[in-house]
Amino acid sequence: MEADAVGDTRSHITTHVLDTGTGRSASGVKATLEANTDSGWQEIGRGETDDDGRIKNLGPTEVAVGHYRCTFDTGAYYGNKGTETFFPAVVIEFTVADALAHYHVPLLISPFAYSTYRGS
Repeated sequence: MEADAVGDTRSHITTHVLDTGTGRSASGVKATLEANTDSGWQEIGRGETDDDGRIKNLGPTEVAVGHYRCTFDTGAYYGNKGTETFFPAVVIEFTVADALAHYHVPLLISPFAYSTYRGS
């Protein structure tokens, strides 16, 4: 599913990427969302951060309780800026414990560090 394929429908899982090295939103970061199934990891969504560093339509409007991961292509993001980075990708694994809740997975990046937390 492409990020804009679901129109204005808000995803059950969203993200926001901030480049702490520049103090700005990180636009153009590609991300892939996967669910851990009996068959292994299955892609359920993908997108690219907008000018505000957000992907509002990363995945489906509903997800089941389970284990998920989001992979961010930070190597390409920094490569496009001509900046060396230690992390070619950032993978965040998380658990959806409440199928009715919205899950926001923010990412703060710099060329040689990253952090994340459970957003709202």
